[in-house]
Amino acid sequence: MIIQLEKEIAEEQKQRILQQIKEIQYKITEVHTQYGDYLIAIGKNEFDIRRFGHLPGIKDIHIVSDTYKLVSRKWKVQPTTIDLGDGVQIGEGSLAIMSGPCSIESEPQIRSMVNHLKENGVRIMRGGVFKPRSSPYTFRGMGIEGLQLFYEVCKANGIKIISEVMQVSQIEPMYPYVDVFQVGARNTQNFNLLDELGKVDKPVMIKRGISGSIDELLQSAEYVFSGGNEKILLCERGIRTYETASRNTLDLNAVPILKEKSHLPVIVDPSHGIGIRTYVEPMALAAVMAGADGIIYESHEKPEEAASDGQQTLNFAESAALIHKLRKTFELRQELKV
Repeated sequence: MIIQLEKEIAEEQKQRILQQIKEIQYKITEVHTQYGDYLIAIGKNEFDIRRFGHLPGIKDIHIVSDTYKLVSRKWKVQPTTIDLGDGVQIGEGSLAIMSGPCSIESEPQIRSMVNHLKENGVRIMRGGVFKPRSSPYTFRGMGIEGLQLFYEVCKANGIKIISEVMQVSQIEPMYPYVDVFQVGARNTQNFNLLDELGKVDKPVMIKRGISGSIDELLQSAEYVFSGGNEKILLCERGIRTYETASRNTLDLNAVPILKEKSHLPVIVDPSHGIGIRTYVEPMALAAVMAGADGIIYESHEKPEEAASDGQQTLNFAESAALIHKLRKTFELRQELKV
């Protein structure tokens, strides 16, 4: 059960509600977010919802059977829109495009990337400064100094930044320089990290785990929401299967399923999803037709010289062509809805 409290609820009203919940022997968790105050009540005893509905101080009450409560669409029917400021929004009814290199490498690289995005009307740049690499001997990012440089160039050009945070200790130093924190596939169930990201007032994009189920992704999002942060994006980025013809198996089934199960925006990463440059475009377009609210993919002026993931990275010509096709495909999707 989710009880949404009135903003100006009196303390005596709140205590009466808590007492009523205790009487049916339900466990209570209080959740305070940027946008509201909630009581999450968990239990097995049957009760009449009218027992609570009339109580002063309650704005709304919902019975949600899902183990993930706050991210469920069963209580919040209207989809969530994430506002990054300066007219940049992510949510249903629009298509967010995010692009950039796997790794931030240098100032000239950042500037060439920003110019490419501006020329193609893209307002969000992705780029990693802390890189979780399979081998400890490969390039692992420029760290916080690289992020500061990344921020300075993007800020001056009206570009928003999404970058991966790998551990709790990185949140505070990264906070002034990112618009969206990305939780990578390896950290999807790093619950200490998710708890701490619940305390920040910036959007968090959670990537699906390498072998994670859809429900596990939603449970991870629940950690962030219950910690106090409603600004969450879900990202399908491919899962590990027995198939070896591609890096991962991009599960486009997840897009409509997540849209039905949750009110949160759904992003698709075809670069990591398939891991082969030639196939990034068709998978990105397919993701749009499946209902994705945004696409995040890797691009670089010279992918063959990229410090990481060059095999799945588009060059600028390929990237520009994809951006054009993404918008045309989104227009077609909107027409087919009518």
